[in-house]
Amino acid sequence: MIMNRKLLIKNGHIVDPSQGIDGEGQIWVDASSIRKISVNGMEKGEEPEGSEEDSTVLDAGGCYVLPGLIDMTLRLKDPGYEENETIATGTLAAIRGGFTSVCCMPDTHPPNDNDTITQSIIRKSEIEGFCHVFPIGSITKALEGESLSEMGLMAEAGCVAFSDGGYSIKNSMVMRRSLEYAKGIGVPLIAHPEDPTLAGNGMMNESRHSTMLGLPGIPAEAEIIQIRRDTELVALTHGNLHITPVSTERGVMAVREAKDAGIRITASTCPHYFTLTDAELKNYDTHFKARPPLRSEKDVVAMKEGLRDGTIDCITSDHHPWHPDEKLREFDLAPFGISGVETALALSYTLVAEGVLTMSQLVEKLAGNPAQIYQLDKGTLRPGSDADILIFDPETEWVVSSKTFASKGKNTPFESWRMKGRPAYTIVKGSSTVTQ
Repeated sequence: MIMNRKLLIKNGHIVDPSQGIDGEGQIWVDASSIRKISVNGMEKGEEPEGSEEDSTVLDAGGCYVLPGLIDMTLRLKDPGYEENETIATGTLAAIRGGFTSVCCMPDTHPPNDNDTITQSIIRKSEIEGFCHVFPIGSITKALEGESLSEMGLMAEAGCVAFSDGGYSIKNSMVMRRSLEYAKGIGVPLIAHPEDPTLAGNGMMNESRHSTMLGLPGIPAEAEIIQIRRDTELVALTHGNLHITPVSTERGVMAVREAKDAGIRITASTCPHYFTLTDAELKNYDTHFKARPPLRSEKDVVAMKEGLRDGTIDCITSDHHPWHPDEKLREFDLAPFGISGVETALALSYTLVAEGVLTMSQLVEKLAGNPAQIYQLDKGTLRPGSDADILIFDPETEWVVSSKTFASKGKNTPFESWRMKGRPAYTIVKGSSTVTQ
């Protein structure tokens, strides 16, 4: 940990789409905020006091200097499931992955369905957390999909959005009322795009692979039908909805059509949906068991196209850690979920290497757009903003080893994968952590 009231980052390639910046320059940090930024002769902010000798200097030569990333849908499992993750381990894992802010889902025990639990999460995060933590409250009480939580009180307590986590709301009237209520208090809802009755007891994508493996499948239509229902309700209520994670080609099409019709929605996907296919489950490896499930090759292609053309606004890890014993069970008994926050950036960077996205567009997907959707004063390097900064080395090659994860969740499908690109420093309010 490097801590100093003054910090100078120099020689890095600064990318900040919120300011239209993409070039080599320097950033001065004083206390916990950005004081000045200088790129290609353009300067913003105030001249820092003192000299370079008064500052800790980080030479970012060969690295990108980016706004700290924001994970929109991460599970900290705290309170109630601390054997899987805690606020301390989850936020340290986030730092290791380049994320300076995380938005934690409400499917804890008890669920975050009232302002007392919201306040408790915030207090504990301030004491134990390594990065900013923004709670997401539950839409319905106890995540049961029946009666609405006190979203107004929870928003006042600090919730930045509302979701029922990995559960879809079956009752269309409850979904309508929740959109109207959330609109009134000015916060977005997050919808899990899966019709629960059509998904049933499915365990993987419905395809020839599920037939060959003898596993019940979840058809793509479960996603498409839910997206279309929810977008029609947004059109009816003029509400504000974020759909995540999108995993199918036709799901991308449904989001695109809704946006083209002027319906106010945003959407995100996860690295495993543009990297892996359902063919990976051939050995019944539960580390590939996710929800929504891994889909087909054409769906992977569609995820990339949706990101490229802006249909999909954001990338989120959907970090869902489990104790190793939970995943080391029969396939039908093992829980859904991937521990993804420590590999999300490297996997997302492959989109830049492949020419799907520019570096500036990737930063928008991982920082700028999430900040805008959740109305967070984050995702920027503007002078006066919190000094939440990522120094990313695009040339570092490394091999994924769950044994080295900071997260308690070792359930990664990318074990032993060789990756390129890794955070060198993750800086939260001026305090820098060496992450390699």
